Amino acid sequence: MTLLEKTIGSIVGIDRGIETLALARLADQARPQGSLGVLEPLSARLAAIAGKIDVKLEKKVVVTCAGDHGVVEEGVSLFPQEVTEQMVHNFVIKGASINVLAKHAGAESLAADIGVKAEFDPSLPIIHKKVAKGTENFTKGPAMTREQAVAAIEAGIEIVDELVAQGGLDMLGTGDMGIGNTTPSTAIIAVLSGEKVEDLTGRGTGINDEALLRKIDVIKKGIEVNNPDPKDPVDVLAKVGGYEIGALAGLVLGAAAHGVPVVCDGFISTAGALIAGDLAPTAKEYLFASHRSVEVGHTFMHDHLGVDPLLDLGFRLGEGTGAALTMELLDASTRILADVLTFDEVAIKDPHTKG
Repeated sequence: MTLLEKTIGSIVGIDRGIETLALARLADQARPQGSLGVLEPLSARLAAIAGKIDVKLEKKVVVTCAGDHGVVEEGVSLFPQEVTEQMVHNFVIKGASINVLAKHAGAESLAADIGVKAEFDPSLPIIHKKVAKGTENFTKGPAMTREQAVAAIEAGIEIVDELVAQGGLDMLGTGDMGIGNTTPSTAIIAVLSGEKVEDLTGRGTGINDEALLRKIDVIKKGIEVNNPDPKDPVDVLAKVGGYEIGALAGLVLGAAAHGVPVVCDGFISTAGALIAGDLAPTAKEYLFASHRSVEVGHTFMHDHLGVDPLLDLGFRLGEGTGAALTMELLDASTRILADVLTFDEVAIKDPHTKG
């Protein structure tokens, strides 16, 4: 049995009994029912994941997976491919946006090389899980082999396994880095949703109208050339995906297998979540969508997953930035459930009861 098969087989549903108890406590708290909006069901789901009412999210980690893409040869990005390598070094010196926001959220931020075209010194303090030095140009054939696609997913699973073994994990955030990676992400949602590529394609790093039309044509060509099977998530990843996208899927699967809530970041991270959700639908019970980015295809991704993002801040960065911010909301929701007193606990008459 492969690591991927073993992980999928070990994912079990969350504790609905605890969720029911949590919802009942929320309804009995000394305030108008439902007055804290979406934070209430969020806190109940976190309780169901943890198996207890008083959830403590003390060990939080955001993993930013990096990879390069052969399709950048087609002029789909505003930035040169070398920026991927440069940003990994920026993550190391804690100078990137994710480093700042993760620190604010009380989370550790880690960078993982899954498929960067450059060669990193083994002593560089990142997670070294390189499958290959960038994908192939999917307009000319598959982005990777099926074996490489599985290896990328398993790299993400291994990261979670190692984090749990090294000191435990209470919450995981997913993030990405990879010049050109909105192109494979758009291809993935186009295949899985069956929607028109034109309706799903955004400007990524800020390309102009001419480049946007070229990007649409590139995605269409990649899908036509490779004919990925929408019923086979690994085939979709192999044909038009990216190594970091595979690892992001693995992070979701690994977290679910360990009973750890996972906060999905933006467009690319959600592409990984799509692969994970189609491989193991139960894993979606552990998934929280952080925000809706300005990428037009992101809403279609959320619809396909059946999740609602918590924030809409006009983000289009990735890295795990939205996930880090959302961790703060989820932290707050746990305290609402555990610490806000009920009517009985403060001896106030519940206006919802008779007598």
